[in-house]
Amino acid sequence: MRFPAAELEDFIARVLVTFGLPQSDAANCGRLMVASDTAGFDTHGIFRLSQYVKRLRAGGINVTPTITTVTESPATAVVDGDNAMGHLVVEYATKLAIGKASEAGCAWVGVRRSNHAGAAAVYVAMAAETGMIALYGTNGSANHMAPWGSTDLLLGTNPIAAAIPPADGPPIVMDIATTVSSFGKVRTAAQRGDDLPPDWMIGRDGKPITDSSRIKDGVLNPIGGHKGYALSLIVGILAATLSGAQMGVDVEGMGDDEYQRTAVNNGHFIIVVDPARFGDAAAFGARVAEVAETMRDATPMPGVDSVRVPGDGRAASIADATENGVPVHAALLDNLNNLADDLGITPLT
Repeated sequence: MRFPAAELEDFIARVLVTFGLPQSDAANCGRLMVASDTAGFDTHGIFRLSQYVKRLRAGGINVTPTITTVTESPATAVVDGDNAMGHLVVEYATKLAIGKASEAGCAWVGVRRSNHAGAAAVYVAMAAETGMIALYGTNGSANHMAPWGSTDLLLGTNPIAAAIPPADGPPIVMDIATTVSSFGKVRTAAQRGDDLPPDWMIGRDGKPITDSSRIKDGVLNPIGGHKGYALSLIVGILAATLSGAQMGVDVEGMGDDEYQRTAVNNGHFIIVVDPARFGDAAAFGARVAEVAETMRDATPMPGVDSVRVPGDGRAASIADATENGVPVHAALLDNLNNLADDLGITPLT
């Protein structure tokens, strides 16, 4: 089924209010979560609501936080999220970085004591909408990957995202996990009863896991083998260790009772750069658009319809969701409406 984005946002807000979030915070969480769905990141939007509810029920998330900037200079800052919903924390950090970059030309804002914040693309796109370049990274809120050559779960999917604005049209947007698949995609496959591709996950014996009912036994594979492991480690250090967030053995495992009730101290970083400090911003935007068109004009291989630029799929998904509504899979809709019944609120219909 498909729903207007506003209806999904309202549903999320009503759920979160029942757990004590102020109406304005709940509404902002709904807006930011559905922004993931609208952009095609359906494993990081409303699908995650039940996951957040588990932590809210157990007291693992602060529903009335005070998000603060604890240290700063003209071009840097560290934000303390006070264990708030991660969406609220990262939007605060993104706006702070945009403001600093507009004054200093560039900014790096680190975050500690946060939580899962949905799709990274949502936040870098905010900067691109103001004409800025952005780079974002986060340490995963749970460990699903091992150091290369091991099966010890010591690293998250540790995604990295970037956005670059062209002169016209939607920005170039990259948003990738440092694993072959995000764990959200694995969880989605499990919810739907789908098999996993053999390159997504291995067992402790090093053999592929394709049965999605066994995901708790698995280890996600890094992209590019040892290179993905290295990238995950670097992103984790910059997002977590630099700002005082948790990483490695300090991160609780997803689904554990301890994780649900414990402040996970998730970390993020966002870098924002004003291209006008490097020359004429309009000329830069025109060159970005030219480069993007050169990529799209490349000759497709046999069996490939067209060559795309990172962000093209996102833009198409936003256009489709705006015109036709946001798709919600039947299994997810059942999950959401069971949650609504449990909380005594009006379900999605």
